Amino acid sequence: MLVIRNTEHFRIETYSIVTIGTFDGVHLGHQKILARLNEIKEKTGLKTVVLTFDPHPRKVLFPEQKDLRLLTTIDEKLELFEKYKVDIAVVYPFTNHFSQLDSDFYVNEILCKNLKVKYLVIGYDHRFGKNRTGDIDTLKEISKNNAFIIEEISAKDIDSIFVSSSKIRKALEEGDVTLARDYLGYNYFLKGTIIKGKQLGRTIGYPTANLKINDSEKMIPRIGVYFVNLIIDNQTHYGMLNIGINPTTDQGNELKIEVHIFNFNQEVYGKSVEMSFFKRLRDEEKFSNLTELKRALKKDEEDCIKLMEIY
Repeated sequence: MLVIRNTEHFRIETYSIVTIGTFDGVHLGHQKILARLNEIKEKTGLKTVVLTFDPHPRKVLFPEQKDLRLLTTIDEKLELFEKYKVDIAVVYPFTNHFSQLDSDFYVNEILCKNLKVKYLVIGYDHRFGKNRTGDIDTLKEISKNNAFIIEEISAKDIDSIFVSSSKIRKALEEGDVTLARDYLGYNYFLKGTIIKGKQLGRTIGYPTANLKINDSEKMIPRIGVYFVNLIIDNQTHYGMLNIGINPTTDQGNELKIEVHIFNFNQEVYGKSVEMSFFKRLRDEEKFSNLTELKRALKKDEEDCIKLMEIY
């Protein structure tokens, strides 16, 4: 997949099949649009193009809202585009200036001149241009002069799978990673680096690896204990994860992401890891003593081993 980040002077040389959006999470609704691009590609032989934006438009349009958390970073999004067979991904810088472009300029200069759009596939209620005044009717009017074909994925088609990025964020806020997977079409994941912690876990028979997330804006599921898998050095391992503040052993409120990896005793500090969530086991709890904590961890381990047979 070709990725275009330098958008100042870019231009695609041949006609293309284009879709536009932030695509946070690249969930099942997004995948439906990407699948339609590929169907048109099979019939026409044209390249598929996704025009997406960085940073997320809400960060620019509503800077006072500090609570936006992303389902996918821009790099994760690009990896998913490649997985779903996008030929060209254009990452357009979303700025205040860009948000003020009028609809005609947006379509004529970016879509027609730069992307050479022949087919435009959009989700229902797609809005663009200054004050989001451009819509499907605007596109139809402009397309008459530029000879491109517009296809709108209907509300019925999208709503039939009952999915949105907002619904996925809500599921993760509640710790329902199983529901999030149903919406995404894949297990929600975090990427980061293994860092050194207090190493208390090894003193009670459950050594843990502490994960530092690559992007602070990435959404972290609700505090609790989870069954996960990890990819380290291209090898997959299972583990049990705690997201929380370790109330039994720590006095502070610092959020930590710690995973005990089953049947694993390698040195991993500084290594990159991708961790996928399978199931939430329980809330984080404060125990009276380490004996109670160890008893709970043993139960978590047994539950995870049973789940390994399923997943």
